[in-house]
Amino acid sequence: MVRFPSSPEGGAEEGEHLAPVTPLRPAGAGRERASDAHPSRRSAARPVAALSSGGWNNTWGSDPAAPTARPRSMAVASSDDASEEPDEKTERQTRKATGVAIRQLARRGMSRWELEQLLTKREIDPEVFGPELDRLEKLGVIDDASLAATLAFTQHSRKGLGRTVIEQDLKRRHIDPELIEAALEDIGEDDELERATELAVKRIGQLSSYDDETARRRLHGFLARKGYTSDIVRQAMDAAFAGRRSRGGSGVRFQ
Repeated sequence: MVRFPSSPEGGAEEGEHLAPVTPLRPAGAGRERASDAHPSRRSAARPVAALSSGGWNNTWGSDPAAPTARPRSMAVASSDDASEEPDEKTERQTRKATGVAIRQLARRGMSRWELEQLLTKREIDPEVFGPELDRLEKLGVIDDASLAATLAFTQHSRKGLGRTVIEQDLKRRHIDPELIEAALEDIGEDDELERATELAVKRIGQLSSYDDETARRRLHGFLARKGYTSDIVRQAMDAAFAGRRSRGGSGVRFQ
């Protein structure tokens, strides 16, 4: 409190107390000190243009879910590992496909389609064994034309099969129809008749205990299952029965 002496003109009476005097401060000084005391207020008072400029890094406002960028060396290493793994798998499956194909072809003749089915069962990708089978075809290791010709010859000459059954077997192996036709050209009608007659003569000796009708029925079924046409079967049966009769009844006993 500041006490002033009484005024002789009769102003303030003696002992009267006046209001305290507050010192005047420059404008804005109080606000500056308030902002100094609270730094967060200073940040809030920054202009919008300054917040949107590229120079201000708002680390508190970054998205926590956003992935952080990996160093370039790590990214390159990861991509190299990803590219090496499929290549390794492809190389391993290629070696496996080659080994399986070579071993199977060494054991018996197989068409390309049969090899494809086998490699698929061995869980080898078609994208892998396809080019490998192409390569083996170019080398002549896989040869459907040669396989068809070999099968046609062996099945006709050794097993006594006719054209019909041989054709069905080659189709079952999914050999190209043109290759099948070319392979069957070597088996003529005369060849079929000759081979069917040989089979009929041999077979009729095993039917000596049957009457004529039963023997003919059984012989006809036997030759038909071999793949011969009805005309070839009839001619072969006639030749077989004629031969047995000429040898003095040492064949089928007729009633």
